[in-house]
Amino acid sequence: MSFIVKPNGSKFLLWSLLVIVLDQVTKYLIMANYPVNSVAFHVTSFFSIVHVHNQGAAFSFLASQPGWQRYFFIAVAALISIVLFIAILRTHKQKIWTNLAIALVLGGALGNLIDRLVLSYVVDFLLFYIKTDSFQYYYPAFNVADIAVCTGAFLLVVIGLFGKEQKDSK
Repeated sequence: MSFIVKPNGSKFLLWSLLVIVLDQVTKYLIMANYPVNSVAFHVTSFFSIVHVHNQGAAFSFLASQPGWQRYFFIAVAALISIVLFIAILRTHKQKIWTNLAIALVLGGALGNLIDRLVLSYVVDFLLFYIKTDSFQYYYPAFNVADIAVCTGAFLLVVIGLFGKEQKDSK
């Protein structure tokens, strides 16, 4: 009996690693150089680098809860990461965009999971906003991991709706 391994997307895990490294390095630089809840600097009239802690999920969902949400988000992120890791190992290497999308979501999920495990919150630092004399709107602050998750998820939706990637070769 021979064990045959199908060519899979495991090489795309390097993209996940790149996301994790970029995410953790940028968060470290923010934490090491700017106090929490501060504006590090204004980049443009609509974008600033800030240092905030998010104990919730995307858009600070459940951030005001007393602490149980940390363990919930750790469990969800760990489960999603396991599923995505298995998915990339089961996806044929010729499905480049699918593998890239999975790798981006996996890297982002692990980047924020590391924060939750080590710090008990996620560090966010990118803030976009609209501010006029009579109106203010601040998009929730986010980080590199969030960008990777959203980009990967968007790619998966586009591939699901419109994609005609190479079929698995038998």
